Amino acid sequence: MLVCRTFQEIRAYLDNQVRSGKTIGFVPTMGALHAGHVSLIEKSNSMTDITICSIFVNPTQFNKTSDLDAYPRTEEKDVEILKAADCDIVLIPDVKEVYPEGYTSPEIILGGLELLMEGAYRPGHFSGVTQVVGRFFEQLKPDYSFFGEKDYQQLEVIKKMVSQREFNVQIVGCEILREKSGLAMSSRNVRLSEEGLSKSTILIEQLNWVRNNFKNSTIADMVKAVESTFEQQPAFDLEYFEIVNARTLHPVKNKLNKARAFIAVDLEGVRLIDNLALNY
Repeated sequence: MLVCRTFQEIRAYLDNQVRSGKTIGFVPTMGALHAGHVSLIEKSNSMTDITICSIFVNPTQFNKTSDLDAYPRTEEKDVEILKAADCDIVLIPDVKEVYPEGYTSPEIILGGLELLMEGAYRPGHFSGVTQVVGRFFEQLKPDYSFFGEKDYQQLEVIKKMVSQREFNVQIVGCEILREKSGLAMSSRNVRLSEEGLSKSTILIEQLNWVRNNFKNSTIADMVKAVESTFEQQPAFDLEYFEIVNARTLHPVKNKLNKARAFIAVDLEGVRLIDNLALNY
């Protein structure tokens, strides 16, 4: 596996590969890799000739310095995981490489997506996401890029950014990988205590309850029931629970539309998010 730290270094390799007709797959990450990330590498390997994974903790998408500082950084372990997963190239740039002096990225009009759910609780987050992913797309010019559906709202934001900036890349959404407990895999999970991990199963339990009751209950009743459940769980701070149209991410108005439930909580100072398709 080739380890690169600059765009110039990786482009020197990629240009030759592209000239020979090879297709490029790209998996952007912030490191602290787990099986969910590996599944994205495997998906890229199955669809493309060359798989690139980036490891970069992007400062522009954190609205809390404490969250940025606490984000786990495990570069040596990550590189070994990528080697075992048959990743072809890992790009590990520093901040100055990604954002050189004077660099500005085009403004992306997200049509209100940046104000919903994650956007409402993390002001500026999606601006940072589109900035960093756009920067990588500019430099790497991948044919495909792979994102997990755990960050479903992010996936929709990336698709909108790609359309506006006319990047010639196909965005591939990949299903959520879960721990045996049902907890969605996340780099943040390592910060939870054993007790916290045990309690965290309530997220998928509530999402499954909503899916099982979706046909026979009203939206308002289901939202109220979930909120009531978390009110009785003092260990949790429920940020939001919403049932929305899977395409627009606005609240469901008609159950004939594809609906998806989204949840975000704080547990032991760790922010956990999850989502689940309800009727498709």
